[in-house]
Amino acid sequence: MCGALLTAAGWSSLVGADAGTSTNGEMTAEEAIQLGEEFGIAVGEVDEEIRKELKLQRAEGVAVFEVIGNSRADYAGIKVRSIIKEIDKKEVRTLIDFGKAVKASIKECNFTVGTYEPADPGDPVGWGVNFHFVGCKRD
Repeated sequence: MCGALLTAAGWSSLVGADAGTSTNGEMTAEEAIQLGEEFGIAVGEVDEEIRKELKLQRAEGVAVFEVIGNSRADYAGIKVRSIIKEIDKKEVRTLIDFGKAVKASIKECNFTVGTYEPADPGDPVGWGVNFHFVGCKRD
C-alpha cells in the first residue's frame, strides 16, 4: 500500500494546509485531526491527488491514513485507505464535517461510521460501502 495516500509528504501537506486554531469556537482542521486520533485514526481530507489515486468520482470525505491498535476505530474494523463518508447518519464531505460529527458521537457509547473502502486483495468486486458499529470504549 504505497502511493500518495500513505506518504509522509502527502500527509504533511494535508495537515499543514489549514490546520490553524479558531478563536471563535468553530471546528478547525487541527481539532478534527486530534478528535480522529482520540477515536483511533489518523485522517486527512481527500484532495485531488487522493481522488485520482483511489479513482473516486469526487474529492469528498476523509481519508484514513492509519488505524491505532486497540482503539475504538480498530475494534470497529475501520481500515487504512478507507474514506469516511458518514458518522452516525451525518454526512462527511470535509475534515470539518468529520470533526463536528466525531465530536458529537465520540461521547456516545454506540454509533456508526460509514466508509467507502477497498475490497480485500483478490476480491473481484473492488470498492464498496461498509458500515462500522462503534461500541463502548474498552478498558
